[in-house]
Amino acid sequence: MRYVKWTFFTIIAVLLFSFFHYTLPQHDIVRVVGTENRRIDFGENSFFWASPDVGTAAGTNRDVRFINAEYPNGKIIVYRNEDTGWGWPPYFKLDSSNLQAEAQALISNDKANPTWVSVTHYGWRNEFLTIYPNAITVTQVEGPDVRIIPWFNIFFFIVLAGILLLLWRMWAQFRERTIDPTLESIGDTIDEIDDRADSLWARFKAWLATWRGKPRR
Repeated sequence: MRYVKWTFFTIIAVLLFSFFHYTLPQHDIVRVVGTENRRIDFGENSFFWASPDVGTAAGTNRDVRFINAEYPNGKIIVYRNEDTGWGWPPYFKLDSSNLQAEAQALISNDKANPTWVSVTHYGWRNEFLTIYPNAITVTQVEGPDVRIIPWFNIFFFIVLAGILLLLWRMWAQFRERTIDPTLESIGDTIDEIDDRADSLWARFKAWLATWRGKPRR
């Protein structure tokens, strides 16, 4: 039973970590090496693509904007550039066209004098599943060693911890004021029933003893 409990909590923890890691914003320091539009046919991985741009009809395929970039260590990363609209996750991104123009203006093909940018995004890059992180903003920075402090994530987890603590306190007070007294009352009732049952059983045995003591005729 103990292993089942810990397995359950481990699965819940992994799911929560994956959810927050995918949804919350992350920051990459890269240099933009190109942008492009591709016609994408959505299949089993459609869950990892955003909805069509606001005002655009939904379909099984559509043009998707991409931003190609390179990390300081030379590793390539590709971002999709899609509106999130009013859906999930709630970034309310409606300016993917403008973001594509900003990325084009920051293209850095000169490795000797690169232009470094911070790309804020959510999601994962997975070659096997053909999924891409969605770029939210592109901001020029001074160099590849710039450190971006994730203030939003820090604030989010502080608020989340406060909400969880509040809910835990509310549950503790509810249990102390309502559940525990009810359980104690039920326990007292059960003890009273047991006492009555014992008393009745003792009387019944005493009655049987009176019959055993009578002489036969």
